[in-house]
Amino acid sequence: MGEVKSHEFDGFLRGAARSVRVFVIYGPDRGLVSERAAQIAAMTGIALDDPFAVIKLDAADVARDAGRLMDEVNALGLFGGDRLVWIKGAANEKPLADAIATLATTPPEGSTVIVEAGDLKKGAALRKAAEGGRGAVAIPCYADDGRALNALIDQELAAEGLRISTAARQRLVEAIGGDRLASRNEVRKLALYARGQTTVEEEDVAAIIGDASAISVDDAVDAVLKGDKDGFVHAMHKIVTSKTAVFLVLQACLRQFQLLDLMRSEMDEKRSQAGQVVATLGRHLHFRRKPVIERALKSWDGPSIRREMQKLQSAILQSRQRQSLEDSVAMQTLLSSVLQSARR
Repeated sequence: MGEVKSHEFDGFLRGAARSVRVFVIYGPDRGLVSERAAQIAAMTGIALDDPFAVIKLDAADVARDAGRLMDEVNALGLFGGDRLVWIKGAANEKPLADAIATLATTPPEGSTVIVEAGDLKKGAALRKAAEGGRGAVAIPCYADDGRALNALIDQELAAEGLRISTAARQRLVEAIGGDRLASRNEVRKLALYARGQTTVEEEDVAAIIGDASAISVDDAVDAVLKGDKDGFVHAMHKIVTSKTAVFLVLQACLRQFQLLDLMRSEMDEKRSQAGQVVATLGRHLHFRRKPVIERALKSWDGPSIRREMQKLQSAILQSRQRQSLEDSVAMQTLLSSVLQSARR
């Protein structure tokens, strides 16, 4: 059936999704992957709390037993009715890609298959299997742009009867992004804080999201890219002392690696020098930071950048799910990234 682009998803969910049996949802924004998988699961009408109707597997289960997915898809429910086979943690494993290719060509009757995957490059077997079959669809999930973030803010605040001032909106957009689930949780936390008001103001955002010094955050991110452990510790000390949420540094670091991924892809595709790419794609960067980005581009290759992005995204999701561990998860993950940079 092909690919459903981000701006098409809501319309697809209301209409054509009901005629599809196999969904491969992938991308660097793991929170958005999880959210869209849950929306599709709800759309099927299958009782998600019924263990006989909903089978949840890890991609490793399918990799170990190549026939497991086909067996589950073709099994009959104990009490009849449709079944949902929900696979998480996919990363282009061949047994899974082969099974999806078969199901995409011959869609299962009475079963729906949802696959949650990480970032799949163009040409990846799992992605091609979903894009090429009549009974399957691929749904990419990339970090929200400004328009998507504003729509998310409006949706969550409107549910609480709240409006938001222009200054507060700008500050909020700067503080979130990178992971849909994390962004939604932050806006919900803000809405809860502002309950009883009519309008969310800038001071509300500062109070609940954090009031990080942009310079301090940039210092921490730059220390990560340079592999400067002492500089990182010093920058984080300033951030913690100012009562800034450490989570914001995690988000800023993810955005930086997403930019590196874009730049590195440009370098590899056009055989450009790091300095040329920074000059064209990094115009918005402060001139003092450009040499740091250029050095990072020379030392990090594409696959390594993407692995680091996945690690940061996982940490963001974990910190949002268990906020009591937010600081320790963020610090441990960021320090690991510092050491990775230092080794390069």
